[in-house]
Amino acid sequence: MNKILVWSITAAMAGFLFGFDTVVISGADKQLQELWGTSDAYHGIVVMTMALWGTVAGAIFGGIPTNRLGRRTTLIWIGIFYVISAVGSAFANDPVTFAIFRFLGGVGVGVSTIAAPTYVSEIAPAKDRGRLVSLYQFNIVLGILIAFLSNYLLRNTGAEPWRWMLGVEAIPAVFYTIFVFFVPRSPRWLISKKKYEEAEKVLHIINPEDDVKQKMVEIKAQSEVELSGENIFMRKYRFPLLLAFLIAFFNQLSGINAFLYYAPRIFEEAGLGVSTALLSSIGIGVVNLLFTLLGVFLIDRLGRKQLMLFGSIGYIISLGLVAAAFFLNWGGLWIPIFLFLFIASHAIGQGAVIWVFISEVFPNHLRASGQSFGASTHWVLAAIIPAMIPYLFSTIGAGYVFAFFTFMMFLQLLFVLFIMPETKGKSLEQLSEELSFK
Repeated sequence: MNKILVWSITAAMAGFLFGFDTVVISGADKQLQELWGTSDAYHGIVVMTMALWGTVAGAIFGGIPTNRLGRRTTLIWIGIFYVISAVGSAFANDPVTFAIFRFLGGVGVGVSTIAAPTYVSEIAPAKDRGRLVSLYQFNIVLGILIAFLSNYLLRNTGAEPWRWMLGVEAIPAVFYTIFVFFVPRSPRWLISKKKYEEAEKVLHIINPEDDVKQKMVEIKAQSEVELSGENIFMRKYRFPLLLAFLIAFFNQLSGINAFLYYAPRIFEEAGLGVSTALLSSIGIGVVNLLFTLLGVFLIDRLGRKQLMLFGSIGYIISLGLVAAAFFLNWGGLWIPIFLFLFIASHAIGQGAVIWVFISEVFPNHLRASGQSFGASTHWVLAAIIPAMIPYLFSTIGAGYVFAFFTFMMFLQLLFVLFIMPETKGKSLEQLSEELSFK
């Protein structure tokens, strides 16, 4: 188990870079708009969210290298993309060059949402799979916290602090790239490529108490289906496809990425000063980390569905209060407090569950493709929604935006209650049998 934990943490470090890369731009937001004199629309669509369009591309096409090159090789390339993106963004002198390097980092993020959860789900024993795959989400929120903290500490560094904020990401990216060379390849991927001897060795390490020969037979039986040319859009897989779509759809319709991208701006809209806004952003990171830890602890105990239920109720309460605070002009720290509750609800629910759940509901031979579909749905919305925030805030106002997010979370609650199945404690092969043909 110790080796599996180390391998899982190493793969999940892609999530740390994901979280850092996604949020680090929030500290540079207004600096870049003032430096290049761009309009709200251009700034939102090109400068701020180009990384998210890269993420969309990575999510759509990331299943290809994950299947063909393997999970580990793909994770190595993700690290290389992060390094190039961090250095290039820090030295950019115009918005177009900046956007190109941010796009590359986004590709790394998008592919990591496929390769890392897929890899960890395939090396983890069923009883620990939720906890180990959710380490990816834990690393995302750790990266978010470190990015907020880094932005605050570097806010007065040099004439252009944003260069330091973005460039510092190259350091963890280099370490991650080196570490991932030392993890083994996924046994299920190895079996799909007929590398049986290497796969058997890894399976022996994963669970020495299992009948490895029998497990090999089960996995081979599923991997052979791949030769029949199946895809995730076949009628027999419509239920797992629906599950992946809805959980990803509701994840972004909570407004989580819009909030993480514009946290300092939202706090300033609420009347806080610039430094206080940046400091409040660190508080968001701390709450996110603590409640994600709680989610990681509970996901294999209470199950995925129970955590989503808690999160949905918390979303409705917190987002409703944020909307009310903007409509009724509640000043002071009310909005940061309500948003802390929102982050806690996200961390223990959607945050802990999404990447675990999507990695579980598809059969072995379609897992990377299914993960790609769920991640693509997630990232298309994650690109569109934050791009609209500056415009929506300046036209209809923040209150109406948060009221819409509240309504969408009521719909998510209905999805959790009436559609979402429980997946805890079941082998990937068992889940494949239960969820197909439904």
